[in-house]
Amino acid sequence: MKIIIIEDEIPARKKLRRFLEQLNTSFVIVAEISTVEEGISTLQSDQKIDLILSDIELLDGNVFEIYSQVKITCPIIFTTAYNDFLMHAFETNGIEYLLKPFSFERFKKAWEKFLLLQKTASSNNDILQKLNQILTQPLEKTTLKKRFTINTSKEIYFVETDNISFFSAEEGVIFAIDINSKKHLLSQNTLKDIETLLDSSSFFRINRSEIVHKKHILKIEKYAKNNLAIRLLGYDKFLVTSQSQTKLFRDWLEI
Repeated sequence: MKIIIIEDEIPARKKLRRFLEQLNTSFVIVAEISTVEEGISTLQSDQKIDLILSDIELLDGNVFEIYSQVKITCPIIFTTAYNDFLMHAFETNGIEYLLKPFSFERFKKAWEKFLLLQKTASSNNDILQKLNQILTQPLEKTTLKKRFTINTSKEIYFVETDNISFFSAEEGVIFAIDINSKKHLLSQNTLKDIETLLDSSSFFRINRSEIVHKKHILKIEKYAKNNLAIRLLGYDKFLVTSQSQTKLFRDWLEI
């Protein structure tokens, strides 16, 4: 069993290797990839791969930049904290979409789905033809936050998710900025943690440090060739999309 891991975080790669070892199956990790550039170079080679375990946001961009340039002939299990890319994933040979943090039991179910494909197909082409049959199975539901608890030294209060304009990561600290321009310190450690709690039809991560609320977007302007500037309710500055997220953001907004 030849496997490629596409993941830019070392702890996440170690977790995937550990989970694979717990399966008590024979496998070889052909490559561990952390950048788009490295992914394109590796996947353009002629070596036969049975499975890809793939994150989405990498050090230098979005993993779909790889899949748009290289023809993939094997199934992909996506392992990510981003719940915005379900359709993109399943349009790119995805057979499972595991939202971080996920358990070994959840990973094992995804692995068993992959084995089912292998068992019922004699070649990679046959496997890809069977993806649609398996992808119709329901996805694991996640609990969405209707409000966030803010715990300060003086009080505990709540901020309704509907009233948050955007989330921001600043030097390892996560804030929610509401429609009245007030900044709230959150207990979550990363934006990836926040994303798992949000409705992906309403919130979108426009870059590595900001998640915007569609409802509170007031204006969008062209900022550069591959960037957009976004003005939000309750904030007097523009937020700018990263180059890797601009097209996906446009697709999400249908503009």
